[in-house]
Amino acid sequence: MALESREVRLRSRPEALPTADNFSLETVTLADPGPGEVQVRNTWMSVDPYMRGRMRDVASYVPPFQIGKALEGGAVGTVVQSNYEGLQVGDVVMSMFGWREAFNAPGNLSGMAMMKLDVSQLAPELFLGVAGIPGMTAYVGLLEVARLKEGDVVFISAAAGAVGSVACQIAKLKGAAAVIGSAGGKEKCEYLRSIGVDHVIDYKAETDLTAALKQAAPKGIDVYFENVGGAHLEAALNAARPFARFAMCGMIANYNGGGAPVNYLEMIVGKRLRLEGFIVSDSMRLLPQFLGEMAGWIAGGKVTSTQTVDHGIESAPAAFLKLFSGENLGKMLVKLT
Repeated sequence: MALESREVRLRSRPEALPTADNFSLETVTLADPGPGEVQVRNTWMSVDPYMRGRMRDVASYVPPFQIGKALEGGAVGTVVQSNYEGLQVGDVVMSMFGWREAFNAPGNLSGMAMMKLDVSQLAPELFLGVAGIPGMTAYVGLLEVARLKEGDVVFISAAAGAVGSVACQIAKLKGAAAVIGSAGGKEKCEYLRSIGVDHVIDYKAETDLTAALKQAAPKGIDVYFENVGGAHLEAALNAARPFARFAMCGMIANYNGGGAPVNYLEMIVGKRLRLEGFIVSDSMRLLPQFLGEMAGWIAGGKVTSTQTVDHGIESAPAAFLKLFSGENLGKMLVKLT
């Protein structure tokens, strides 16, 4: 039986900060799934900062979004029709077919393209946040890239966001001597204190971020988890101890153009710093290990999850834009049903 589905398409490529005019909402009719295919009705979808990069027509680690085509991103949904023996009606799956209410796809897609979920212990939406790619990004960045060890002093920028908030909690669980988190505004800073962050910096209230970080870490930092760039990176370079390790996850301050150049890069040499960019998909071998540890932490009340939720596919572009105005606390999600 044919199914109508609404989807969000890229209407035009943004020059700077995207606006609603860069998106369009369209309705399509889905035929019954073909041989080996399943039909999935999405219940949750994710919006993430990396999607801004895919709106540019440039070569990167993932292909750019195409004008006139539905965008893509993480989603969780329920199988409503199946012609694939590995998935049954009612199964919950995670896919990269977000930004739409429903879709048809081959059931044998591997990895994050299509994955059956065990939702007996974790709510489905957690697989888009703390138990999904954001959580695993924090896990990989801290433990594999920055090689966090007990006794480290850790600085995390955008610490109240989807990745940063999990990174703060993992750092504490893995024995960091102190975790310093930067966020903007009283509500976010109070949230960081509630999840155990030792020193909180409200960057919106500081005129000198470098001075604020040095006050929080007078003996310097060993690990920096980079989500912002700009002044945050400058502060981390200044506060870094010799041989500090930087996990370069993102630089949201520069995603829409106009980012200021970073000073003090010469300190990388003098302090013998290691700055390593990473993409979590390069470390998928760690997924079972991550899910095992994270499920245990959540069950034991050692990791908490916070989401900001908008409702309806039509709200997805506005939810995405909230990432750049700092309106989200924790993971930004859109509930579709």
